[in-house]
Parts: sequence; structure tokens; C-alpha cells
Amino acid sequence: MDKRLAMDLQEMQQELIAIRHDIHANPELSMQEARTSKLVARKLKQYEFIVTEEVGTLESVPPGDRLIALRADMDTLKLVEESNVSYTSTVPEVMHAYGHDGHTAMLLDAAKYLSNHRNSFFGTVYFIFQPGEEKLEGAVAMMNDQLFERFPFDVIDGLHNSSGKPIGTFNIRFSPMMAASDRFLVTFQGTDGHGGAYSHLAMDVTVLQAQFILALQTIVSRNISPNNAAVISVGAIQGGSFNSLNVMPSEIRIGGITRSFTKLVRDIIERRIKELVHGFAQSFGCTVQIEYNRLGCSTC
Repeated sequence: MDKRLAMDLQEMQQELIAIRHDIHANPELSMQEARTSKLVARKLKQYEFIVTEEVGTLESVPPGDRLIALRADMDTLKLVEESNVSYTSTVPEVMHAYGHDGHTAMLLDAAKYLSNHRNSFFGTVYFIFQPGEEKLEGAVAMMNDQLFERFPFDVIDGLHNSSGKPIGTFNIRFSPMMAASDRFLVTFQGTDGHGGAYSHLAMDVTVLQAQFILALQTIVSRNISPNNAAVISVGAIQGGSFNSLNVMPSEIRIGGITRSFTKLVRDIIERRIKELVHGFAQSFGCTVQIEYNRLGCSTC
């Protein structure tokens, strides 16, 4: 790194840390980032930006004709923070566990640096602070608000931090870096019954769901080429009551996510999940509903 650049960044480090700690202590769920958005807008105005909602614009001196965008996400998920740091989350059951507080702070730091060095580049830089990344709603909402038409640019860049990488290093590849994300929700409906005396009269969906979840993992191991990467994970199972453990439920809901990098793999995963869903329902004699939603695409 250039020595002068390193010195300039070192001078901004304490402010960067303070911003990140502030955001970490006050996390906000997807599409609820009101406080974080106000913090971002306030800082961008302080750095002499033109601010339009969550989009900041910076022009070089002298002006150039290149247009680029830099993007960071601001939201988080429902998680309980179990740390003793001074900036631990003040919001019950919500915490920044996936680094978006760092993403926002880093982009603000980049904005401040470029604002102070407008003669170091030629063109216009847009700083995009995106809400709702975790629920995969924010990008769509911004595009529906004509983001690209209102602020046209040649290229958009972003990054994601990783706790498993050495400090001060970057990983770059010339193919998709972040996988496409899909979600599925399956509801198996059978008949309930007494789990002790009359279990043989019930259409047991609990056994069905156990076999279905195990079968899901065969899609990656047996239907996807070893040369391709894919993930299928179940994140929620709902059925029965802990207040009535002797009652076999008539309905079980199973929800999860998939990850893939190519359209071929994505198509195979969706097709095989639906085949397994209907195959198990038929073999157990029950009915089933499935919702399968393709959300974000893989990004380079």
C-alpha cells in the first residue's frame, strides 16, 4: 500500500471504529434501517456529498466521464448477542453477526477519503447503502425506485468481509463470488393420531419429514457434478406441540434455502426438490404444497 495512503487511512481509523461500534450497538432488521440510514446521510453530508436518500454522489476535480458505484449493505438478522464488548447490541434478539456494520463503516470511510482527495480520480462515484440484503428485498426495492435510471454508472463494486481471512488481504476471482439464493417452503398434510395406542391409524408426517430432509442432501451428493458447488439447508421445521407429545401432528412445515453459482445447477436443485416433495407425499399417502422462490442471482 502507498505510504501516504496508509497514513491518511490511519488518521481516519478512530472515526471508522466509532461508526462501526455505533452501528453494531444499534442493529436494525431488513427494511427497517431508519437510524442507520440517517447516520449514513448525516456523515455523507458532512463529507460534502450530494445525498439522495441512501445514494451519495461524488465528482472528481477536475470532472471526468467515468461513472462507478460502490455498494454496502446495512441490515442484520434476528440473533442474540452473547458478547461482553462495550458496543454490544442494545436491541433484544438483534445483532450484527454478518459484518454489515463493518461494510457500512468501510464504505463511509472510502467516501470520506475520496471526498478529501477528489483530484486522485477522474469521474463520478456513487455510494450506495442498500437496505434489506438479508431478506433479499432491498436491491429489488431500489431497482423499482429506478436507481439505475436515476444514477447511471458503468460498473458497481462491492465486497463482503470474512472472519477466516488474514487482516489486510483481499480475495478476487473472475467468476461468480457470491451464490444465487433461493428459498423453499414445503407443507406436508396427513392425519393426526395418538402416538401410543393408535399410531398405526395415523398418516405420520413426522417420519416423512425426517426422510425428506435426509433425501435433500442426496441432491448435492448425487445429482450435482463434483466440479460444481451447491448447498441445500433446512432452517425451520414446524409441527406438533410440546404440550401434547402423545399427539402425532397432521401437518408439518419445512423451510430452507439453496445456494448455487450456475443456472444449470440452480435448475437441477429446483427440479429435484419438487420431485422429492411429490414423490414422498405420494408414497406416504398425504397431500403437499410447495413454494419455491428464486431470489438473488449469483454475482461476480
